[in-house]
Amino acid sequence: MLDMGLLTHEQVEAGRAEAEASGEGVLDTIVKGGSLEPMMVTMAKATYFGVEAVNLADLRLGDDVIGLVPRHVAKRFNAVPVAQSESGAVVVALADPSDIDSVDGLRHALNKEIELRVTSASDIESAIGRYYGGSSKDDGGIAKMIQDITEGEVEVSAMKGDVGADEEEVDADAPIIKLVNQLIVDAFKKRASDLHLEPLAKRFRLRFRIDGVCVEQPDLPKRLQAPIVARLKIQAGMSIAEKRIPQDGRIQCNVGGKFIDLRVNCLPTQHGESIVMRILDKSGLKLGLAELGFFADDQANFERMVALPDGILLVTGPTGSGKTTTLYSCLNYINRPDRKIITVEDPVEYMLAGINQVQVHEHIGFTFAAALRSMLRQAPNVVMLGEIRDLETASIAINASLTGHLVFSTLHTNDAPSAVTRLIDIGVKPFLVASSARCLMAQRLVRKICKQCIGPSAPSDSECHALGISPEMLAQATPKKGRGCPDCNRTGHRGRFGIFEIFNINDEARRLIFEKVPANVLRNKAREMGMRTLREDGTRKVLAGLTTAEEVIRATVTDH
Repeated sequence: MLDMGLLTHEQVEAGRAEAEASGEGVLDTIVKGGSLEPMMVTMAKATYFGVEAVNLADLRLGDDVIGLVPRHVAKRFNAVPVAQSESGAVVVALADPSDIDSVDGLRHALNKEIELRVTSASDIESAIGRYYGGSSKDDGGIAKMIQDITEGEVEVSAMKGDVGADEEEVDADAPIIKLVNQLIVDAFKKRASDLHLEPLAKRFRLRFRIDGVCVEQPDLPKRLQAPIVARLKIQAGMSIAEKRIPQDGRIQCNVGGKFIDLRVNCLPTQHGESIVMRILDKSGLKLGLAELGFFADDQANFERMVALPDGILLVTGPTGSGKTTTLYSCLNYINRPDRKIITVEDPVEYMLAGINQVQVHEHIGFTFAAALRSMLRQAPNVVMLGEIRDLETASIAINASLTGHLVFSTLHTNDAPSAVTRLIDIGVKPFLVASSARCLMAQRLVRKICKQCIGPSAPSDSECHALGISPEMLAQATPKKGRGCPDCNRTGHRGRFGIFEIFNINDEARRLIFEKVPANVLRNKAREMGMRTLREDGTRKVLAGLTTAEEVIRATVTDH
């Protein structure tokens, strides 16, 4: 817009200062201030992206054109059909041609090629109201949510068998079905990893966990608590008659052409049953080691460990720190036709091509240990064990690693050297740990800075002190921070990646493990051998402008 002469540098700087104060976008602030007409913005976008601008108010669209894009698709992607080209592509008008997610989502939803036109957001809103009825904005209210959902937006099927007459009873209450489907769609659209439905004394609270942080949503009506919980339990294959014990289930969904799994847990509480749904987006899983957040030196080191022919490699960290994703990435990295790979998991979260995945069933006695003992008769090269929980499982896994198998597994410990102490505590002999362990890695997840609103921002003195950042280090670095924008829900963060602590076991470390030294002695030795702590790895990523000091301090509060 500067190049076209529609704005001056002074107007941009004034708009930027006002936008930072208000938290709005720079362009929105300038338009609101009257320095710029919305149509000018549309023309500039058209020029910049090389697409044609249209004025929807001047067009009269027939039913045959409007019928090219269903109502729920138009409202979901804020898109209006303009025509159909000779090649059969649908010509659609959008307010933001740079929104690749919307363009791809629209293409999948229509299952047709699309040609883009650009118009203003207000034009889109009024055209949707004129041709489809209702505003495209403010779908937040529960009553509006129930009215606006269409059955085509989400297809849901229970994982387990027929649930009989109860299904028909709840199916008759169509608004509840639509509301539950919309909750799933909304959570998926907002990139939530978990959806929490929590009954309180006078509220039915809804929260989404987005990038590891719970974000409260508008409450659901308390009167709808029972039917919503019943609907979800039926979809997940649980018993709706049993309300006294916890239950687990699974729901498969097709949301906007993407196949996702919902892992559902139901827990009886004082004010009703609490439901937590873990959203597993199979199409969104990135299985390259580079995507996990390794710097080049750590990635090369870890790839060398993963490629070893035998031994045990443990990934440690608390629940929700990305351990399973790391193990899947390791398997994906070494998955070749000449290797037989078997996993034992509870539950199997993602299906991996070319890998034999085994689901544990504790209730019939098919435990981790039983599955592991049987799978070794299948002559695998590589074994992945979801978690080491007890002595029996640990013993079989370690014996497998000593007999020529490469074993991957996870443990719940705070740092890498503590994995040794944990294995010895559950009863594994120190000489077995020393002989079998090849690499121990601890990890945490920190939020990435949003790419849309990223800007320079130096850490405070207290943050520098906590992370050990000297003025000299700061002078050579590029620390950054997100200001907050609509793309990241005003948080300044979008997405997560890992920070890592990698402990390679060498002969000296094996001697200390065999001598059963305390964890702090082993940790100090690991540091001498070159192990970088979680906080030190996080500090490198702060200085590189990938995350913020606040995030690293929060994730490594136990690491001093």
